[in-house]
Amino acid sequence: MNGPFKIPLLKAISITKYYGNLVGCKRIEFELWPGEILGIVGESGSGKSTLLSCVSGRLRPSEGEVWYASAHGVLEMYCAPEPLRRLVMRTEMGTVYQNIKDGLRINVSAGGNIAERLMANGLRHYGKARSIALEWLGKVEIDLDRIDDTPDTFSGGMQQRLQIARNLVTSPRIIFMDEPTSGLDVSVQARLLDLLRGLVNELDISMVIVTHDLAVTRLLAHRLIVMRGGEAVESGLTDQVLDDPQHPYTQLLVSSILQA
Repeated sequence: MNGPFKIPLLKAISITKYYGNLVGCKRIEFELWPGEILGIVGESGSGKSTLLSCVSGRLRPSEGEVWYASAHGVLEMYCAPEPLRRLVMRTEMGTVYQNIKDGLRINVSAGGNIAERLMANGLRHYGKARSIALEWLGKVEIDLDRIDDTPDTFSGGMQQRLQIARNLVTSPRIIFMDEPTSGLDVSVQARLLDLLRGLVNELDISMVIVTHDLAVTRLLAHRLIVMRGGEAVESGLTDQVLDDPQHPYTQLLVSSILQA
C-alpha cells in the first residue's frame, strides 16, 4: 500500500466452499477498501457465514483466493506461512461471533477477556493491561465495576459489547462480524449499532458484517452483497440495492421488510 497507487485492503477472488456435495458458497468476489463497511445479507443457509469464515482466514475455501494488504506486505491468506497468517489474524483482524462462547472465554473475567488479546500481542505489564481494559469497558458502555465479573453474568447486549471491546482493543484494521445483533431486543440492537458505528468511524476500521437484518446493513454498510443458495445474486451500494432492488430475491427481501 505504498506510493500513490491504492489497492484494496481485502480482495476475495472466486471464493467457493464445498461440504461434500453441498455448496456453502460459490464463486464470490468482492473488494474491501480501507475504512469501508461491507454488508452480506441473506436468509439462513444462504452461505453468508461460510463466506465470512473463508475471507476471515478461519476456513480454507475449496477454491479461490483471499488477498490481504497486511502491514507485512500483500499476502494470500491461505498460501502465506502459517506463523505469518496467525500473526496477521491476531494483530490486524478481529471477529465478533454470533455465539458468545466462540468469541469470549465465559469463565474468565471481563477484564481478563480484554487483556488476553493485549497479552497475545506482546503486552506483559498487568497494571497496564488492566488500565486499558477499564478504558475499553468505558468505551463500550459497561460499568467499570464489572471488570472482575465473568461474561456469563452479563446480558446478551453486554456480552456483545464485551466481544467488541476484546476485538477492538488492539486496533485491528478489519473486523468480521457474524450476526452481531441476533437474539437481542430491538432497543438493545439500536444501542449496540450506534455504539459500533461510532467506534468504527473513530478508529477508521474496515468491516465485513453478515446479517439477515436489512435494517442493520442500511445503518452500517456502504456496500451490500445479497446471497441466496450460496451465490451472490446482487451487489452494489447499500442504498441503491435496497431502494431499487433488481433481482427478484432481493425484491422479495425488501418487500418483506416493508410489510412487517
